[in-house]
Amino acid sequence: MAVKPLEDRVLVKPIEAESKTASGIYLPETAKEKPMQGKVVSTGPGKRLDNGKRADMSVKKGDTVVFGKYAGTEVEIKGDKHLILRESELLGIVNA
Repeated sequence: MAVKPLEDRVLVKPIEAESKTASGIYLPETAKEKPMQGKVVSTGPGKRLDNGKRADMSVKKGDTVVFGKYAGTEVEIKGDKHLILRESELLGIVNA
């Protein structure tokens, strides 16, 4: 099943936080923070402007992005959790 986001939406696969701290302590699921970074899986065509053209998306497939802790809508695709967010909910792009 392939999901193609509409308009200015972005499909993101969250990057899970480490389950082990720097000192070697393993964290249970309940103590883990909700991920706030992820990889862009796909993007929509862009928001339609008043003149009928589409705005260019500022992110592309493969970008690592930062988003708010409770942003987007969680969906499950092929057993993996993903988020669908509006481009405006993205806070930034992580440069490697």
